[in-house]
Amino acid sequence: MTPDMEILLAEPRGFCAGVDRAIEIVERALQKFGAPIYVRHEIVHNTFVVNDLKAKGAIFIEDLAEVPPGSTLVFSAHGVSKAVQEEARARGFDIFDATCPLVTKVHIEVAKLAKEGYEFIMIGHKGHPEVEGTMGQLDHGIHLVEDVAGVAGVQPEQTAKLAVVTQTTLSVDDAAEIMAAVRERFPSIRQPKQQDICYATQNRQDAVKVMSPQVDVMVVVGSPTSSNSNRLAELARKLGVDSYMVDNAGELRPEWFEGKSRVGLTAGASAPEVLVKEVIARIKELGAVSVRKMDGIEETVKFPLPKGLKL
Repeated sequence: MTPDMEILLAEPRGFCAGVDRAIEIVERALQKFGAPIYVRHEIVHNTFVVNDLKAKGAIFIEDLAEVPPGSTLVFSAHGVSKAVQEEARARGFDIFDATCPLVTKVHIEVAKLAKEGYEFIMIGHKGHPEVEGTMGQLDHGIHLVEDVAGVAGVQPEQTAKLAVVTQTTLSVDDAAEIMAAVRERFPSIRQPKQQDICYATQNRQDAVKVMSPQVDVMVVVGSPTSSNSNRLAELARKLGVDSYMVDNAGELRPEWFEGKSRVGLTAGASAPEVLVKEVIARIKELGAVSVRKMDGIEETVKFPLPKGLKL
């Protein structure tokens, strides 16, 4: 163990505005209407956050049939398909939509262009709830591409009106590589005016790029289901740094830090700062003597709450 190990703390890290808003929607619904509040899918992909809300009276479900008639239902930050929205309305639930506004922006773009006769290529991870929600805005004409190799297999019905959208939590570099392959195959494809990858995902990845050359090992606080947290750990590995993702301080292993003089620490957009503090405390037990915060972008974005939840 190096006697003077230092922790370099990424800036920005942790909660983004969409996650803050989603958690606040569930907490306010609990305060206003009392437990239980039903939430379709994990509100955000973080074990600590989900367990904390469960303790306060939130019940997380995947199938709307599990929700009693007349209940209050919250849609998760990842967004839902049109079919789920329609079923929830038909069942008469009191609905609050915690979909991140940056995901909603993609849904609106898909609906608008579909009316103009566009088909879509979506760059994203199969099975991720955000991808299911976006693809579920249409009943046909949207084709998923997960990697460069998948671009060759896309068979749209026509190419005169073709647009591309992406999952908001992808690796910026991977998405750019896939986008280049899409453009090469479909040169006239319509791209978003601003890329769909969210500002927070971009900022956290940029911080890891700056930090990686300065550290011997990288720790990412995030749950295994969190797409953007996984991308941070992957990015550090691609940049040649040993990188580990942990859900909490209990998962840290002493051998990761043996002989290391500087540890990089960041957190995915759904990981709360309390977990970062616990990880810092544990790394100090393992030999770190100082913590230094990187210079970085200060995020000031805030999204408004839905009507009916203002206290």
